[in-house]
Amino acid sequence: MHYTAESIEQLAERFAQLPGIGRKTAQRLALYVLKMNREEVNALSEAIVNVKERVRYCSVCSNITESDPCPICSNPKRERSYLCVVEEPNDVLAIEKTNEFRGLYHVLGGALSPLDGVGPEDLRIRELLDRLSGKNVDEVILAMNPNVEGEATTLYLSKLLKPLEVKVTRIARGLPVGSDLEFADEATLSRALEGRIAV
Repeated sequence: MHYTAESIEQLAERFAQLPGIGRKTAQRLALYVLKMNREEVNALSEAIVNVKERVRYCSVCSNITESDPCPICSNPKRERSYLCVVEEPNDVLAIEKTNEFRGLYHVLGGALSPLDGVGPEDLRIRELLDRLSGKNVDEVILAMNPNVEGEATTLYLSKLLKPLEVKVTRIARGLPVGSDLEFADEATLSRALEGRIAV
């Protein structure tokens, strides 16, 4: 039985399909849209349609972009001898926010997960190998998420890339800034000790 208008229920159901949006949040969002004026609603719907119509994957790195190649790949100031391999486009955004990495990226489109049916053929690994053949890449930085799937992907890629005689590194793992040792789990502490650096 519907206690609100059917169109509100339909909108809430659509919002609930988005990642991280529960049923209550979806209902609040749907009711908020109802309070918006028509211009705001039109702008929201236009923005959603524009994302689907304009955004595509870069033919070089597979990052999301409106122009092909993407602004990172087409930037002549980027250091082309460093290639950072990430799982998803949002990982590129996270690394770019640091303003520390000036190289190029390669987005795999996920991580290896046999339980979910994701194997090497489901990721953009062949494209990565194609990019490395004959190119002047000195170092490949593996920046996978610190979970089981990310570790499996890192291990798989490191073994796959070893014969190419390119330096393969991975991002450091350890304690976040502002945390206390006593609250860190064993795996995090272990990674922090493994990745220690000279001071």
